[in-house]
Amino acid sequence: MAASRRVSLVLVGIGGMGACYLEEILPKMKEGRFKLQGVVDPFPRHSAHLVELESLGIPMYETLEKFYAERKADLAVIASPIHRHCPQTLLALSKGSHVLCEKPVAAVIQDAEGMRQASIDSGRFAAVGYQWSFSSTIQEVKADILSGVYGRAKRLRCLYLWPRDEAYYRRNNWAGRIRDDEGNWILDSPANNAMAHDLHNMLYILGDAVDRSARPVRVKAELYRAYPIQNYDTAAARIILESGAEVLIYFSHASVADIGPVFSYEFEKGEIMGSGRDGTLKGLFQDGQVKDYGSANEEPFKKFWDCLDAVRYQTPLPCGVEAAASQTLCINGFQESAPAIVDFPRLIVHRENDGGTRQLSVKGLEETFVQCYQEGLLPSEHGVGWARPGEDVSLEEYQKYPAGKP
Repeated sequence: MAASRRVSLVLVGIGGMGACYLEEILPKMKEGRFKLQGVVDPFPRHSAHLVELESLGIPMYETLEKFYAERKADLAVIASPIHRHCPQTLLALSKGSHVLCEKPVAAVIQDAEGMRQASIDSGRFAAVGYQWSFSSTIQEVKADILSGVYGRAKRLRCLYLWPRDEAYYRRNNWAGRIRDDEGNWILDSPANNAMAHDLHNMLYILGDAVDRSARPVRVKAELYRAYPIQNYDTAAARIILESGAEVLIYFSHASVADIGPVFSYEFEKGEIMGSGRDGTLKGLFQDGQVKDYGSANEEPFKKFWDCLDAVRYQTPLPCGVEAAASQTLCINGFQESAPAIVDFPRLIVHRENDGGTRQLSVKGLEETFVQCYQEGLLPSEHGVGWARPGEDVSLEEYQKYPAGKP
């Protein structure tokens, strides 16, 4: 397309993350860089931006199919539920749109592969909205790792406890679910939603190119739940990468304390550390030098503006389907490792009513996860009474979830 022409957009989903996109782009409508051709949402009347969208004359469509029946878009921004990412991305690519799809790329690895191939076949990019990957901070960190400043990666760890209440799991009809009513895979969980960024980032910074992530070859996971949901609200897992480096995660929505993310990325020649949602990272070297990388959260919508530039100028993007797929591969491996989610014993699950909604928390979980994080152990290895070890799962030839089933 001509560089001077405005990029035409369609936004799929105007609640949740879609609402955040609207807050970013609506005030900039008059700048002339893009034109919002329409929004897609089955329940637009629930949107806090409804009046503004109507005043601007933005068409609203119930489905993406109905949008494409009437209009075209250079770029489709997909901020819909996890199980809609693949079919909506495939549709948008088939209609000639480039795509910016929110994280995670898909629920299952075969869908991610289908999206990657469709992007190649269509000649259109399919970016994935892991905003840290687009940030200048993470790009500087990754450049230092690629240049050998830190040496070989040894062990990367992340601890993230983010309490949620029952309203969180009631906010839609797919939260905490493994599949929807039609049988589509969702695999919603802390590791595949709220903390997906933190898992992806450890894989991304170790990728051997700007637009690649490290590939996991083996996982072992322990998956637990306090809430009455299909999938897990608490996870601890060990991931072994192709390079031999170890990645450890400790995630939960069933804690009392709000901790993290706390992370430590250990290398031969130093360590990269951070703590808190501001995403500030520091490099600590063996000779005592400290490098302050700043915050990875300063540019949360750089992903959007970078995609606009990529449409206009064919500039490369740091995070496409291929880079995002390593996180999906881990998620599938976790579910294979612990297919039967373990319920926490009722005696250690505390129930607290706050403002009419109930919050569940697991007694002693914070202490256990902090100790496991510090020691590099899974709860079952730490000797916790409620812990159950998962199976050791190979991902080297893994192509379809669930493995071994048609």
